[in-house]
Amino acid sequence: MFGSKKSTPDSNHSSATVPTGGTNSLVSNTTVEGNIKANTDIRIDGNLNGNLTCDGKVIIGPQGTIIGEVICENAVIEGRFDGKLKVKDSLQVKETAVITGEVDTDNLTVQAGASFNVSCSTVPNKVKPISQESKAV
Repeated sequence: MFGSKKSTPDSNHSSATVPTGGTNSLVSNTTVEGNIKANTDIRIDGNLNGNLTCDGKVIIGPQGTIIGEVICENAVIEGRFDGKLKVKDSLQVKETAVITGEVDTDNLTVQAGASFNVSCSTVPNKVKPISQESKAV
């Protein structure tokens, strides 16, 4: 009944399953030079010298480093970042973070102790310009 059928691999189908909604990871002691495109969250504990585009959250762990440009939905930075960072929603900068460059985000939280040496733009999409609010009155 169970296990009585022997299965043979079909050459037209892969036996590997593709995770949906998983987190990608660049582990410590690993260096990537080039560009990365991630459709899900990604955690960087190694080194990336290049650009990263992510449809989810980017996490730079305490030992992680990115030098380049990052575009993502959300980010949590505990390690080092040097370059241009565009976060569409929320950026959390932890006390161990060292960030240099340009930052553009809607929501920003910087913990005490973080090194945050950037030019920064924080303009939430939800805020209406004053001229539009005065016209509604």
